[in-house]
Amino acid sequence: MAESTNKLKSHVLILPYPVQGHLNPMVQFAKRLVSKNVKVTIATTTYTASSITTPSLSVEPISDGFDSIPIATPGSSIDLYSETFKLLGSEALTRLIEKSKSTESPIDCLVYDSFLPWGLEVARSMEVSAASFFTNNLTVCSVLRKFSNGTFPLPADPNSAPFLIRGLPSLRYDELPSFVGRHWFSHPEHGRVLLNQFPNHENADWLFVNGFEGLETQDCEIGESEAMRATLIGPMIPSAYLDGRIKDDKDYGASLMKPVSDECMEWLGTKPNQSVVFVSFGSFGVIFEKQLVEVAMALQESNLSFLWVIKEAHIAKLPEGFVESTKDRALLVSWVNQLEVLAHESIGCFLTHCGWNSTLEGLSLGVPMVGVPQWSDQMNDAKFVEQVWKVGYRAKEEDGEAIVKSKEVVRCLKGVMEGESSVKIRESSKKWKYLAVKAMSEGGSSDRSINEFIESLGKKH
Repeated sequence: MAESTNKLKSHVLILPYPVQGHLNPMVQFAKRLVSKNVKVTIATTTYTASSITTPSLSVEPISDGFDSIPIATPGSSIDLYSETFKLLGSEALTRLIEKSKSTESPIDCLVYDSFLPWGLEVARSMEVSAASFFTNNLTVCSVLRKFSNGTFPLPADPNSAPFLIRGLPSLRYDELPSFVGRHWFSHPEHGRVLLNQFPNHENADWLFVNGFEGLETQDCEIGESEAMRATLIGPMIPSAYLDGRIKDDKDYGASLMKPVSDECMEWLGTKPNQSVVFVSFGSFGVIFEKQLVEVAMALQESNLSFLWVIKEAHIAKLPEGFVESTKDRALLVSWVNQLEVLAHESIGCFLTHCGWNSTLEGLSLGVPMVGVPQWSDQMNDAKFVEQVWKVGYRAKEEDGEAIVKSKEVVRCLKGVMEGESSVKIRESSKKWKYLAVKAMSEGGSSDRSINEFIESLGKKH
């Protein structure tokens, strides 16, 4: 690690929520701390522990009660999982912290995923510092907090005026996190997990958000910002794609799936610069069947080359003749190193669900985006892509239907890849890439914030 010198400053215990989209930024944060002479132990579930392959990190497997299966198993109860993990996880963390007290490097701070708010209770009971790590953006966190404390009524009213939080962009109903709106009744467990991040969050010593200065916040004409009080420490993506200060840091080092790498890179190497659409809808691969078909039809009609990350089960649901008719300009794979693909010079557009990690990756690597959001925070993130950062488009749904038609996807793809609009979008993309790199570089806003956190721990010694 490039910044390491001499004696370790402190010891931080990190508790991630055991799904890919939460593991990635928290493991990356761990690597940042290690590069600055902090000892880090990651306590994660038995199922996910083996996926963390970064040599500089100590990993302690803990039981969540479902040791042989992933949390995303279809039909599993999130409420049951949460209660079981709280019971077993609290006991395991307590033992880890207690055990460390008899060593040369006792644990100074617990950084816990905000989806696991009981981490704060453990930290307080063991008299160590506590930091809550939010894997959504600042706007989504601030909005959810308002719903959690009753400032905004639940469920959100589709006929209401825009939702306003001073210091942040306003949000229409269709730009809200879906689990306080359209999916409130159909996915109540997901809504509870999101809202349960906030009842005790302000009692933590630190609140971390995976973003950077100027990414979302706006100047207030009257009064102070109403955004959630938080420390911005992102973008949390591997150093090789930002400042390069962590040696050989080219991937997250916590993959729950095996990527297909060589085949993708060889195929991309045969394509002209900025000519390929990269299509991926995230680690959960959540895309509704009707929407899947419309996306496929759009790719077929666009005549653009594309690399699509798609599960085997979904290939069978594609329109008849799709695979054969596009084989000369398409590559379908089950999983890739997304950063490696996005960084390739042949990629001209990222067709994405706009999950926050994917959105930050596209932004940080300067890749224009077309958002086809499905649920959760993705609607909000897609709004930022088009209206705030101006680095692409949010494909709009048909009136009265929760689906984006193929002609709209084609319109957005063409707007990003061709003509005067593509020139402006690429200019904005370069600007935000520069700002992302600047934030994580030495002396940048996020780098300073991480240093301040480390210094606060050092004062305990």
